[in-house]
Amino acid sequence: MKQKAVLAGLALAAVAWAVPAPANAQAQAADDAVVREQIAQLRAEMAQMAQRLEALEGQLAPAAPTAGEAVPMQTMAAAPAPTPVEPASPSSIAWKGAPVITGPDGWSFKPRGRLQFDAGTVSAPVATGVDDGYGGEVRRARLGVQGDMPGGFGYKLEIDVAHDTTEVTDALITWERGGATVTVGQQNPFQGLEELTSSLFISHLERAAFTDAFGFQRRLGVSLQYARGDVLVQGGIFNDNIDDLPDRNWSVDGRVVYLPRLGGTQLHLGASIHHAGLEDGSQLRYRQRPLVHFTDQRFIDTRAMLASAETGVGLEAAAIAGRFHITGETYWQHVARPGGLTDPTFFGGYAEVGYFLTRGDRRGYKAGIFDRVKPARPLGEGGIGAVQATLRYDRLDLSDAEAGIAGGTQDGYIASLIWTPTDYTRLMLTYARLQYDDAAVPLSDGGRSYGVDSVGVRGQIDF
Repeated sequence: MKQKAVLAGLALAAVAWAVPAPANAQAQAADDAVVREQIAQLRAEMAQMAQRLEALEGQLAPAAPTAGEAVPMQTMAAAPAPTPVEPASPSSIAWKGAPVITGPDGWSFKPRGRLQFDAGTVSAPVATGVDDGYGGEVRRARLGVQGDMPGGFGYKLEIDVAHDTTEVTDALITWERGGATVTVGQQNPFQGLEELTSSLFISHLERAAFTDAFGFQRRLGVSLQYARGDVLVQGGIFNDNIDDLPDRNWSVDGRVVYLPRLGGTQLHLGASIHHAGLEDGSQLRYRQRPLVHFTDQRFIDTRAMLASAETGVGLEAAAIAGRFHITGETYWQHVARPGGLTDPTFFGGYAEVGYFLTRGDRRGYKAGIFDRVKPARPLGEGGIGAVQATLRYDRLDLSDAEAGIAGGTQDGYIASLIWTPTDYTRLMLTYARLQYDDAAVPLSDGGRSYGVDSVGVRGQIDF
């Protein structure tokens, strides 16, 4: 259309230039007739030129190139410039209880932490002379960071500031390739299901009695785990806890788990082994609190004994089917003593059943351990969160008559009610009746068989 307008303008200018000014009225009329004839002729010629121009434009229109065909230069010049693409953002932020910052090339960063506040009472027979009653504490107050690095590496650092001294809990670097994970640093050796499950997700205020009595704790070392299908294999070599170093103690720990899923039921079968070599002159002492941690009183205690090594063997099993779960473990701890002393063997174990009172909720499970409970209807989103009730029988035997050690036995009957309003909040009420035989603390008449009651509550948040 622009070409047509230009041609019309040129034609009118040419007519105006070519026709001279008239001398009189008669000549003017004659000239007007000539001009009208010339304009009509020019209009006809312009129409023909416009038709030829449109035909030429059709011939010059670029055809879509076929696959592999080169694009003519004139077509490339006539093609409109491509729309510029916005570059991808170098980082993104997600939310999992705290911001998770993901950057380019595999970097990520997430702050983490937990707060657990405990309070309750311990009630022992007056004849024991024990100073019992109300107690409370900040059970855990942890802060840390974790994330990923390029090349399949990861990191995690966490410290606990709940008590008089700052303690390093996790301080490790991981490397993953396929189904294998190598971990170097302060970590939890592979001593059973209850021990490896985070304190955020356990069923009662404290783990099973044997895990604390036998000194399960994080240690500095290097480990390898491999997962393929329904099988998980874990193993490592460790020193002592980072706060106890330097020393010459060492241990080897391993665990195998079979974790098939049958329809809607998650099964778990596992076994673990632990062997520690102790430096000359070492002593071991196995003892345990009456469930709650805010008391230092122990009613079951082996007292200190010389030891050159310890070996532990554990079995574990669990099943999660909808709202229902069942789990249990057994553990035998054998102590090698120097100087021809008889070697004692001690035992611990528990059996537990649990049920969610709220529809649609179930116990979390991931990679061979119990995981976070995520309420189907959280508080504030149309529901009240998840409510769970659990019952447990827990036994710890620290006596071995053949070895001459009478540390006593503890039979615990424990019930807990757990309310999980949201993914990252939790309230727990636990009651335990603990029955003792050969107790470390005698009654005033010398008797060593009696019962102790303990009640504890916990408020918890994490991120």
